[in-house]
Amino acid sequence: MLVPVVLLAACSPPAKLDADHGYVRLAAVKGNPAAAYFTLHGGATDATLISVGSTVAIRAEMHQTMQAGSTASMKPIGQVKVPAKATVTFAPGGRHVMLFNMNPGIKRGSIVPLVFQFSNGVRFERKALAIAAGDPPPED
Repeated sequence: MLVPVVLLAACSPPAKLDADHGYVRLAAVKGNPAAAYFTLHGGATDATLISVGSTVAIRAEMHQTMQAGSTASMKPIGQVKVPAKATVTFAPGGRHVMLFNMNPGIKRGSIVPLVFQFSNGVRFERKALAIAAGDPPPED
């Protein structure tokens, strides 16, 4: 019975650098930045994410939330390592992308393009659902 499992594993497609489960939490206060969250999936080799942007935001920055006692703070991060075949999550309370000066036409339910750029030249766009500040994350 072990042989079919091994054969199935050998037939699976190679790992591909990708992102999914993206969503953008819109700011509760007009003029504040929105935050983008998603899951990265490592490809066949290690990669380094160097930026995430959007055509509907003037500026974007990757950030890391840090907790010191009861105080939370954020610091910009310049790159994120994505090991081969690993999963790296950008989620509330951790890594995220701040989207500054969002197009005011982006409302709850809008689709926001996120553009991922890696140090090896790989670049791709994925869509993310815009949700309101108090909404729970979308379920897949």
